[in-house]
Amino acid sequence: MALTIGVDVGGTKIASGVVDEDGDILDRTLRHTPAGSAEKVALTIADAVAELASRHVVEAVGVGAAGFVDETRSVVRFAPNLAWREEPLREKVAELVGMPVVVENDANAMAWGEYRFGAGRGESHVVCVTIGTGIGGGIVLAGDLYRGRWGMGAELGHMQVVPDGRTCGCGNLGCWEKYASGTALLGDARRGAAADPASAPHLLELAGGSVDGIQGEHVTEAARRGDPVALAAFDGLAKWLAQGFADMAAVLDPGRFVIGGGVSRAADLFLDKVGAGFAERLTGRGHRPPAEVRVAELGPSAGMVGAADLARRR
Repeated sequence: MALTIGVDVGGTKIASGVVDEDGDILDRTLRHTPAGSAEKVALTIADAVAELASRHVVEAVGVGAAGFVDETRSVVRFAPNLAWREEPLREKVAELVGMPVVVENDANAMAWGEYRFGAGRGESHVVCVTIGTGIGGGIVLAGDLYRGRWGMGAELGHMQVVPDGRTCGCGNLGCWEKYASGTALLGDARRGAAADPASAPHLLELAGGSVDGIQGEHVTEAARRGDPVALAAFDGLAKWLAQGFADMAAVLDPGRFVIGGGVSRAADLFLDKVGAGFAERLTGRGHRPPAEVRVAELGPSAGMVGAADLARRR
């Protein structure tokens, strides 16, 4: 059975694994990301690949990179949390490891992993949305990973859903991730607790009485205890996710949405409301089947598994 290596490069960690044709991880390594040096990142990737290749016969390497990857899956045009600026990553890593290399955006790699081996299995049109600090995404249409003309498609978090809305780190106003991300959830909870402390008893208890001390895990725990402000924050998250899904369905008409990322661990608090809200906002509702909404299955390994499978299909 052909084996490939998937490498998931994030701002703090480089996770690598040997993956078989069924998407099973046979071996793995974890290294710190030397984010300030493009050269050191390439060397660290190569070192991880060499370690795994010393124990397994592998045929190619797929790298999931947290940044904008060009249409040839070679160059990382820009990465906000790494020193990649027009970085010829595929060429550098291929030269170091001596085997074929494919580079893909990390959210695209995650989406492909879920499509092939996770919550997207059996559906040919899948939109994956990762909800964490911001919103990332990947799109599979008719069984093909959609990348756009320049390789920079599916930046779902930066759809502008509120004209002249909240300021986004990308420089625009009103981006979806400012309303439907983990950061947005936390901000809504803090604002609610500050405005009405009496309605946030569990939130404030968990945060030691300080609004500024409220963290993401406190919002989830407080909501599960029935805290009104925490529950309202999750209701807001569900509303904005539903709206975004309806907007994407009007353009892409997917059969399934898959929600991943750290916030998906609290899916019991919002998933049903997302599905119901999506059905209510769907263009042509009542005359078309609504897409399914599911939680991702592969967890933090999705990007690694997806990158390895894309390397096999280079």
